[in-house]
Amino acid sequence: MAFQADKIWFNGELVDWDKAKIHVLSHVVHYGSGVFEGLRLYKVGSRSAVFRLKEHIRRLFMSAKIYRMLPKFSEAEINKATLEILRVNKLPSAYIRPLIFRGFKELGLSPLHCPVDVVIAAWTWGTYRGEAGLKNGISACTSSWFRPAPNTLPNLAKGCGNYLSSQLIKMEALERGFDEGIALDVRGNLAEGSGENLFVVKDGTLYTPEDAGSILPGITRDAILTLAKELGIPVKQATLPREILYLADELFLCGTAAEVTPVSKIDSFTVANGAVGEITRALQSRFFSIVNGESEDTYNWLTYI
Repeated sequence: MAFQADKIWFNGELVDWDKAKIHVLSHVVHYGSGVFEGLRLYKVGSRSAVFRLKEHIRRLFMSAKIYRMLPKFSEAEINKATLEILRVNKLPSAYIRPLIFRGFKELGLSPLHCPVDVVIAAWTWGTYRGEAGLKNGISACTSSWFRPAPNTLPNLAKGCGNYLSSQLIKMEALERGFDEGIALDVRGNLAEGSGENLFVVKDGTLYTPEDAGSILPGITRDAILTLAKELGIPVKQATLPREILYLADELFLCGTAAEVTPVSKIDSFTVANGAVGEITRALQSRFFSIVNGESEDTYNWLTYI
């Protein structure tokens, strides 16, 4: 499936997909000075809706603030522009990528004299690892690459440069024959997947690494924590050792792309009996019932276009 649509929103203008260009000396190209988000547009009955639009754009601006590159557009304007690009491209369902980045004026480590540009793109992109992955689970390995230590890179910011780490984790996993990689923090405790948050089920309790554990506290992760509370599932955010992966009753990853993806194999271990567990399935089912419009959106997570 082609990763393309008709238009991209670029600094307030609708630009043809193939004409949305930047200069090769743009600061973001050389130094990774950009922040981004990933959102999904879901088909909800006869209409379409963006999942947690305001929360994603709020985090985008928080990330930009940390790197001192707030754009000339407001959050409300970017929310509106996101819905506009979806309407213009006539997409019933889509993946959405807003990006704030430093463009070209001069080349040097300091970005402060370079312009702050904003683009919003959207295109059709199916389920991460396909329907089989959602139904049967995927394989994952613990990566030899650690997540950045505290006070090195800001893990709370969804920065472009941070994802060089994610690329190493993902490529290593694929080269070893796994679908995904799981990173540890510098102390050897669990962090997250290459681009997803991690959940572990043990003895009926849902565990996830704490916010300070070298993770990006995901918006889908927050939704899962909310739904777990609704379903009466005990939840603990804690420091988790690597070996809990091998003793887990259930494992799953979550994120905008991954949604709620079970893990059935970790390193050389099968997770429990290899089948998707009851808690994972319950959370997965509840999540999709909301985003697909099968049940009421009581949390106001959907913004319709």
